[in-house]
Amino acid sequence: MTRTALIAGATGAAAKRLVEVLLADSGWTVIGLSRNPPPGAPAGRWTFVRADLLDAADAARALRGCTGVTHLFYTARATHGEGGRESVEANTAMLRHLVDALLPVAHDLQHVHLVEGGKYYGLHLGPYPTPAREDDPRPASPNFYYDQEDMLRARQCGQRWTWSASRPNVICDFAPERARNLVPLLGAYAAVMAELSLPLHFPGRPGCWEALTEVTDATHLARAMVFMATDPRAASQAFNVSNGEPFRWKRLWPRLADHFGMAVGEVRPCMLAELMADKDAVWQRLVRRRGLAASRLDEIAVWGFGDFLFNQDYDVVSSTTRLRQAGFHDSVDTEAMFLGHLTRYREARLLP
Repeated sequence: MTRTALIAGATGAAAKRLVEVLLADSGWTVIGLSRNPPPGAPAGRWTFVRADLLDAADAARALRGCTGVTHLFYTARATHGEGGRESVEANTAMLRHLVDALLPVAHDLQHVHLVEGGKYYGLHLGPYPTPAREDDPRPASPNFYYDQEDMLRARQCGQRWTWSASRPNVICDFAPERARNLVPLLGAYAAVMAELSLPLHFPGRPGCWEALTEVTDATHLARAMVFMATDPRAASQAFNVSNGEPFRWKRLWPRLADHFGMAVGEVRPCMLAELMADKDAVWQRLVRRRGLAASRLDEIAVWGFGDFLFNQDYDVVSSTTRLRQAGFHDSVDTEAMFLGHLTRYREARLLP
């Protein structure tokens, strides 16, 4: 059976590995949709459609020919806000415009998958009940995930197609095109500290150093998304997706320091956005001395993203029991994931 996936937000964090996973299966063809073409788009069973989902008319124009779509994966968002204050109106309108344009033409639509995130539980607001479960009460705070999911549930009533939602937290990957990524952020921070002859100090709060936290490998997420979109046991439900076990920075940090050939430093809270604001000259010196690919420091890492993560001085943990009970049992060794991705950045001469 041939399936056709439409991936909205084809240049985003959740889309790159999803394309790979789908195209590894000869039963899929893939249509990518975004405002701009994704860099290095794969050849073969892949096409690209340009659309601005904030514009209902443009969405309708772009999707007019997408009659063969069987599965929609919605990974798009209007903008990223590190503090979680993102536009409910804009993000909900984008999904609504897409669904309104697709449903009249995609007569064989089987499933719509929505990518949400840990902010669904209010982790950006402060401490929250952990491990978070998919049916936990929603915090009394505006959140576009709620509006998007409620709209999707309402639109699905009485329809043949089903829906699902994934809730990853901190998607990690080898993704040189994406600076909002914890992996190169850690690597660039360590490189600058080493160039300044400093040990690998932990830049977060003491509570963050001690707390349990979690991340989600991008390929692991992609496999889980395909499972949710195709297995009847996952129909019309939301699922947390993390690597499978939480970790503490105080245990992982020495392994990272060893990878970089550095001494473990102290817990020294700072704002990375301020600390790194004047460090591009240091980075350029390092790039020349180590023979790295030319880049600016702000092209490698979004420091405000690090400040958001390292200021979470409380547990950030979600339960993945529902996903396992539905039949998806994959897991990822988080330490091996970080070291593997960092090694790929090193081999690509993007990080030392």
